[in-house]
Amino acid sequence: MRSFLSAAIPLVFATVAKAAIVEHWWDITYTTANPDGLYERRVIGVNGTWPPPQVDVTVNDTLIIHAHNSLDEPTALHSHGMFQNGTAWMDGPSMVTQCPIPPGHDFTYEFNITQHGSYWIHAHYMGQYMDGLRTPFILHNSPEAYTYDEDIVVPLEDWYHEQSSNLLDSFLNQYNPTGAEPVPQSGLIKRTPNASFNFVPGKTYRLRLINMSGFSMFYVSIDGHEFDVIEIDGVDTQRQTVKSVYLTAAQRVSVLVTAKNTTDTNYYFRADMDTDMFDILPEDLDYNLVAPVYYDQSHNNFAPADDEGMASQFDDIEFKCLEPAAAVQPDKQVNLTIDFQVTTDGINRGMFNELPYLAPLVPSLNTMLGMGNLSYEKTVYGPQTRAIILDHLSMVEIVLNNLDAGAHPFHLHGHVFQIVGRGAGVYDGDESKVEKWYLENPIQRDTVQVPAESFTIIRFRADNPGVWFFHCHIEWHLESGLAVTFIEAPEVAQQRMTLPQAFNDICEAGNIPTNGNGAGKEGLDLKGAPSGITLIYDGFTAKGKGAMAACIIAAIIGMGSIVWYALSDPEKKARDIQVGRA
Repeated sequence: MRSFLSAAIPLVFATVAKAAIVEHWWDITYTTANPDGLYERRVIGVNGTWPPPQVDVTVNDTLIIHAHNSLDEPTALHSHGMFQNGTAWMDGPSMVTQCPIPPGHDFTYEFNITQHGSYWIHAHYMGQYMDGLRTPFILHNSPEAYTYDEDIVVPLEDWYHEQSSNLLDSFLNQYNPTGAEPVPQSGLIKRTPNASFNFVPGKTYRLRLINMSGFSMFYVSIDGHEFDVIEIDGVDTQRQTVKSVYLTAAQRVSVLVTAKNTTDTNYYFRADMDTDMFDILPEDLDYNLVAPVYYDQSHNNFAPADDEGMASQFDDIEFKCLEPAAAVQPDKQVNLTIDFQVTTDGINRGMFNELPYLAPLVPSLNTMLGMGNLSYEKTVYGPQTRAIILDHLSMVEIVLNNLDAGAHPFHLHGHVFQIVGRGAGVYDGDESKVEKWYLENPIQRDTVQVPAESFTIIRFRADNPGVWFFHCHIEWHLESGLAVTFIEAPEVAQQRMTLPQAFNDICEAGNIPTNGNGAGKEGLDLKGAPSGITLIYDGFTAKGKGAMAACIIAAIIGMGSIVWYALSDPEKKARDIQVGRA
């Protein structure tokens, strides 16, 4: 009988092998854990343990994860940052590229490794990854662009003591009209409250910093040391020295750190949460995380703190790619305005262009592949699936105007994008508002932080046919509706892709239709598709106008009756007055 243990099975055993099948069996289970040492709770782990195992592969490998869902609710896995060229159905977001895996069922994720760098795997169903279903995913290059002595993976994450489903219920609630997000109880470095590092004098270390948080942003530094940034979101960068870096939720940065030549002093690795994101600061929240960096554990002599914290001067947009690629003029511009408002269901929701995302009844990828020429009609995907059609190989420019008083990290599935411009306020096409254009060799990444009340302009080539989610990676905001779907090159996708039977099997097991439009019907009949959660109308509705008209008519009739009464019998009126005085 096959056991659910992680394993790597080599394709060939010769030392000259350049590719392998890396195969894992994951039984996704509940278990108990106390990650921050403060509170034991139910978490989601793999094979009965937590944390889930880190996944390591090398370029040209094939990764296979056999997932069995032992939870009491559906689940799905997303390999964050993977392009999934030709395997769009392996991307993972529920009801975008797949049906979630029902309880008790299996689904196998399999795709070729064509990228390198630092990534992570996480649940993409409701808020599950905040319950623990997340792990680093490292894609090694051969050879790497830079040399170093040791590779250290450093996941950073916020941690909640309450189940994500309960927190979502309290967040998406009419009694939370301001949309205040749940504040975590703690943060973790390397998945533990007792993390440490051991440096050997003179060695150079690659630290793969991965923010796996559902909400929090971190500022990272090491007292007395500098960082040489060499990778951002899986893209090799031209080496640049900084004192500290920041990572918002879902971002990754690799830095090289060269150890000191002496052992008479130890230091502290620091990860400071961005407290500007929190509506309240609980007294018991330690938002300045530290981990000792030991050169010699026999003494307790630590260097003084020189932490920049939230005053960090790091600026990712100023970096350049190691392999230069100039920006080109866009063929299509998509304007996405970010805002949060109370909607017709009484809930404060995130939205692009005044309408929140609602998942359809059929996965959008199924709809695209099965609707023929209608796949170019955005309404076929559902009234609030927020579908945006992209032509094959077009250069797409997205203007992100953030009207909110908070910063937001936006992640694009299936691509990296160039960050080409930014500025304060709202971008309306007036190029004088752009602080600076980055067109010669702009940094590329898959997750960008858009500061409060400002705009950011990104561009990418629509060279990956499929359906790709674009959303805020603050999990609370995604679940509230801050997302759109890019429907990329439908005709090309229909020619190249056929969904595996196993993909349709999990839909049928979950009683989810595999064919049709966003309502599971033919043509443009969208009756029954999720919709109707919109901005509260700012003005009079038809019913309101009718009620107002009725009030006015009633008032006119009432006043007319008084006047008629007064004029119809003056002598009676006089007698009534006399009687009243008596």
